[in-house]
Amino acid sequence: MIKNELLDYDIFPKVFPCGKAVEVCIKPLGAHVAFTEDEYTVTVQQLDEGDIRNYPERNNCVEYKLSPCEDGCLRFTHTYDGEQQHFIKILKDDKRIVRLSVYSLFEDLVGRYPFMGDLHMHTFRSDGKQAPAIVAANYRRHGYDFLAITDHELYYPSLEAMNAYKDVPIEYTLVPGEEVHMPKAPGAINDVHIVNFGGSYSVNALVEGEQTEEVGKDKALRSLDGICPEVMTPEEYREEVRELQKTLDIPEGVEGFAYASCVWIFNHIKKGNGLGIFCHPYWISNVFQVPETFVEYMMETQPFDAFEVLGGENYFEQNGLQTVRYYEDRAKGRRYPIVGSTDSHNSTEHNENAYVASTIVFSPENTREALIASIKDFYSAAVDGISKEFRIVGEMRFVRYACFLMQEYFPLHDELCFEEGRLMKAYACGDESAAEDLKHISGRMKRQREKYFKF
Repeated sequence: MIKNELLDYDIFPKVFPCGKAVEVCIKPLGAHVAFTEDEYTVTVQQLDEGDIRNYPERNNCVEYKLSPCEDGCLRFTHTYDGEQQHFIKILKDDKRIVRLSVYSLFEDLVGRYPFMGDLHMHTFRSDGKQAPAIVAANYRRHGYDFLAITDHELYYPSLEAMNAYKDVPIEYTLVPGEEVHMPKAPGAINDVHIVNFGGSYSVNALVEGEQTEEVGKDKALRSLDGICPEVMTPEEYREEVRELQKTLDIPEGVEGFAYASCVWIFNHIKKGNGLGIFCHPYWISNVFQVPETFVEYMMETQPFDAFEVLGGENYFEQNGLQTVRYYEDRAKGRRYPIVGSTDSHNSTEHNENAYVASTIVFSPENTREALIASIKDFYSAAVDGISKEFRIVGEMRFVRYACFLMQEYFPLHDELCFEEGRLMKAYACGDESAAEDLKHISGRMKRQREKYFKF
């Protein structure tokens, strides 16, 4: 929901480098809030420096006396210190009219835009409710910039979603994906859930099983570009894992084959330039899905690229314990990238878990390659959307920045996403006019980013 202040006033740019003079424009949105020819007082205060009434020595209040420009807007130039939020208040006769916000960034975040998305969800091709194209459209309506379909044991549904929109211009990045489950045999079981986000070929389809039985061994259905290893038998897969197991120093109390299989899977995801995600160890599937000693060894050795710290369920134990695990690991000196995903099996509002979690990636581009590289470089934060009062998990600076974005930027961003998602669904359902409408609105997201982010 858009804040009342942002319904009445537009302020831009919203985000810019710290330590540099920036001209900010405040535009009234309607005659009911128009600025008159009178003089206004505009104050700028840093969120980090305390109230000037209690900390006067910090001088945390700069005042400007402004009159509206010919176009009815207020403009002023100010240098914003540090990486933090700044409150901009407009006063008339010492009475506050409105308080708006902007954010200044350190250099490493300059040029990195915030993209919201999901790395783990399902369709009716496995155990979900809707078709891949419809799932993609529904989540675009909700405000996602990127998404991977990750059906159980199946890679081709993600390609199905991508192909559904290949002939229309959308500002939405769909990437290949799958949830990896390898064939089980006595003494050779790996039930750890792993997501292959963006890998150029299917790990599931490396071994004869559900995907090859369903759609065959055609490389066009098990890779992004038609290039992938040949299919092996389950026996060949188990032999490869056992050989890898011999090279790993796996302690007693940790299932050797299962851990080696995880490493084997993550290695293949890396070969496909994907992101290997260790998913929901504290999901309660009768009991916790992964034994605690196994989780501890995974966190110690980190064969994965990212940890799904949030996702899937709305009871406390799963996301709560995964969050505690992440922060305790940070306290131990362990650092790994994190993501949040819905693990959704129904993409509509009728599913109470449809929007339980998501990921903000701070990336120079909304492309598969840039998103993966940015997550691997630790430029991500996980968003807990279980309740309307959002929570953010991640490193402090990203959490602070994400809080600002969730209130000041994403509600405006989501309005544009909604219309594109609505048209995507119409197009996928055969509405020929939707293709022309998508062409007409193409470019709006880019223009909005360039307006609000002065990079």
